[in-house]
Amino acid sequence: MASAYILVVDDEPDIRGLVQEILQDEGYEVEIAENGEAAKESCRLRRPELVLLDIWMPDIDGISILKEWKEPSANGINDNESLANFPVIMMSGHGSVETAVEATRLGAYDFLEKPLSLAKLLLTVEHALEAHKLDKENQGMRQQLSMADEPVGKSQINQELSKEIKQISQHDSRVLFIGEPGSGKSKYSRLLHRLSKRSKQPYIELGVATLDIDNSARELFGSEVDGKIYQGLLEQASRGTLYIDDIAEMDLPTQGRLLSALETGHFHRLGGTELIVLGCRIITATHYKLEQMVSQGSFKSELYFQLNVLQVKIPPLREHCEDVPDLLNYYRDRFVQQEQFNYRNFSIAALNKLRNYSWPGNLLELKNLVQRLLIVSDLETITMEDVESSIEYETRKLDNQSNDGDASLSEDNALKSLFEHPLKEARELFEKAYLEEKLIAVGGSVGKVAQMAGVERTHLYRKMKTLGIDAKRIAKKAKQ
Repeated sequence: MASAYILVVDDEPDIRGLVQEILQDEGYEVEIAENGEAAKESCRLRRPELVLLDIWMPDIDGISILKEWKEPSANGINDNESLANFPVIMMSGHGSVETAVEATRLGAYDFLEKPLSLAKLLLTVEHALEAHKLDKENQGMRQQLSMADEPVGKSQINQELSKEIKQISQHDSRVLFIGEPGSGKSKYSRLLHRLSKRSKQPYIELGVATLDIDNSARELFGSEVDGKIYQGLLEQASRGTLYIDDIAEMDLPTQGRLLSALETGHFHRLGGTELIVLGCRIITATHYKLEQMVSQGSFKSELYFQLNVLQVKIPPLREHCEDVPDLLNYYRDRFVQQEQFNYRNFSIAALNKLRNYSWPGNLLELKNLVQRLLIVSDLETITMEDVESSIEYETRKLDNQSNDGDASLSEDNALKSLFEHPLKEARELFEKAYLEEKLIAVGGSVGKVAQMAGVERTHLYRKMKTLGIDAKRIAKKAKQ
């Protein structure tokens, strides 16, 4: 992978040329800008990983530029939020303690006085890049605590899948993960990134189902309005990996934009005119049969072939149940360490029961079951009776949220069944019946249902996903 990309901003040609030469000799990729406007334009074209910024320039001073990049606007939102995601080192030949303090307060990493010391310059640049890298890694670790990268279990299926992932990681081709919900597609995507040459670069996950359809293109490609830049996920993941889950649920217009970016290797921000280079690796995943969606016209065939360069099938847990004991112990230990649950063993009978269970919810169901058992069980040993009770609870919940949904669409049956459940389950049943009825009434339009229900569309998408509501299926049923 290429070395860090640095922008040097200074109105003195000799200084910016000298700094550029010094940094290039150290292996960095360096761009220069002669004033504030040129610096902002350079950032619009490509996000740097570090900026050396002079304070005193003829058009706009460096402190003002730093403030524009780092400070939120009056409404509390930073329109240039993704541009602010790099360290800035200020430079000045007329520095003062007050200026240095102000620059640091506004978010500068450090302050260098001119004439520049070569040793201090290189050391400060190195430390700034390293600190930023560690910060990104810590953010990534916090986001990924929900599931570890390494596969757990010694089954033949697990070993073969791990071997396949390691082989693929040596190449930079696009990958499509196929597997049932909860089977661990995102886990294997993270493993693939960590084993690849891009491992030290950003890894970003996007769940299409959580996106507001009106903003999906902006989230991916970014936007440029009145000089204000929002860098989308394709830019934020530059030189790294962008994992797109639920790719089958992407709307057709955004599919078209993504296809164009993959075919040409560049794209425009919404409202922008400059070409942005597509520099990230794309990994996608789905549990739908994309071939059928292509034939039905709901997924672009060209995009399918662009994404499906390498296909990896993630097996459901029922196909490698011999890994269940290891997985149970793994999640038990994680919950004990991270959430301070009391340590409990599984009885032989309980392990036997769980090993022979079909696991319709795969790894996600297993993880939730372990958490529930640790909470509800008071004894040191989790018994088979505890397991059977927990499975019965989960099975009932899955039945209520099944794709069929016909029972919940019947008002009389739904109302009668509400009183048989705890309050939380009863509320979920009612919400599911209510939203499905409204979707049928408006022909499957999520936007119209959001207006009728008085909720934000983004919140409604999340709620529908939680309740297992398939708007596309309901739309088809409404047309019948």
